[in-house]
Amino acid sequence: MNTTKEKTLEQVTEEFIHDFFARSKNPEKQDVIADANSSHLKHLKEVGIPEKGRLPEEVVTEMTEQVYAYGYRSEHPRFLGFVPSTASKLSWLGDIMTSAFNRHAGSMANFPAGCTIENELLAWLCQKAGFSSQAGGLFVSGGSMANLTALTIARDKILGENRWHLGTAYVSEQTHSSVAKGLHIIGIPDSHIRKIAVDEEFRMDVRHLEQAIQKDLENGLLPFAVIASAGTTNTGSVDPFVEISAICKKHHIWMHVDGAFGASVLLCRQYRHLLKGIELADSLSWDAHKWLFQTYGCGMVLVNDKSNMVKTFHSHPEYLKDLDTEEEYLNPWNLGVELTRPARGLKLWLTLQVMGSSAVSDAIAHGFHLAECAQQELVKNRDVEIVSPARLATLNFRYAPAGLTEKQKDELNLRISREIIASGFAGIFTTELNGKKVLRICAIHPDTTQADIRQIVRRLNDYYYEQRSKIQPSAMDQFAS
Repeated sequence: MNTTKEKTLEQVTEEFIHDFFARSKNPEKQDVIADANSSHLKHLKEVGIPEKGRLPEEVVTEMTEQVYAYGYRSEHPRFLGFVPSTASKLSWLGDIMTSAFNRHAGSMANFPAGCTIENELLAWLCQKAGFSSQAGGLFVSGGSMANLTALTIARDKILGENRWHLGTAYVSEQTHSSVAKGLHIIGIPDSHIRKIAVDEEFRMDVRHLEQAIQKDLENGLLPFAVIASAGTTNTGSVDPFVEISAICKKHHIWMHVDGAFGASVLLCRQYRHLLKGIELADSLSWDAHKWLFQTYGCGMVLVNDKSNMVKTFHSHPEYLKDLDTEEEYLNPWNLGVELTRPARGLKLWLTLQVMGSSAVSDAIAHGFHLAECAQQELVKNRDVEIVSPARLATLNFRYAPAGLTEKQKDELNLRISREIIASGFAGIFTTELNGKKVLRICAIHPDTTQADIRQIVRRLNDYYYEQRSKIQPSAMDQFAS
């Protein structure tokens, strides 16, 4: 006879929270990646949906051990592969509270206190960006939605509806892929998206930008948006905002800055000067779930003149008339795509309230120092080539010994990346710059230490010597090199 007492949902929830904190201790002792093999995935596919419900503790345990336990652990202090970093436990708490109360944050009438906090936080962020007193914004799901929202506003502001087919936009070779996706959604085809070359620092080349705009004007097209970057994903490069703004003003073009990654530097006392000129932008995308240490789903779009948001997104459905206010711009559903939306900004507000802006500034500066430390350690090996130096906590390099062809160097660096990932010690991935396969470090995790960085570099060097010995160029290869 089974005498085990069934646990209440409250007990199951409390146990999960305690277990989560226990699992979160000493992450440095865990592997950075937990792969799910094909047999495990096959098992999950076969679980199915039961006709009769199961005990909540059974399902929660299964999800914890069989689902969430696998994948890339971006919360790990030695996972330096992607931009999203660890999420602060404060943000996690804010997420729990937002989900628990489940307020509809589409309008002031539905959730006046939450919308007020979001509006005040957005105003503070606009101030940090140097935007005008007419500026405003909206919390959205992330950089992709922020870029889409801003580009929709740009299209409506610069192009009349009957001229959408002539609209032309300008990105650099390093612009994030979400921008092209957003442009496609608002009706701009590939044939009207210009990829502008970059300079030796991987910044948009303004001379080529001017030439491309002039050529399109001569061909009867209508340039409407230039998308600059505040911290490109690959290299952390910052485009020359002042020069780009001058070109945009000259030709009546909307200037959008994709700052999903790098805009957080605006909150860093020591390095905010690196974003000089960002205040000249018409709009800015910014992800708090990157360098502001939030859980996923916390992005912002800021616009220098908030009225442009209202002109694009405001509508008057009959069933919502009672919820509109005289100051309609206060309602988030009048500023973006979503009608029903969670209060995404409250977890960021909670984090800032508890940490304070000074601690956040220091945490961002820490990323700069980690990347600089990595570069100092790497150049001690004479076979290391720094392809893009430490910039906004990002560093690109490769092992490039003499005697190997470019193809073999690419293969060598790919092998090194695979080795360190397979070891479980660190997450270091490859990207491509100037036609070369390079290793990339993005060191924005606030808990990563310089000791971690030195250990990672030592292991990379070990894997380099191990893999270098396995690649022997043929006589033909040597001749080709």
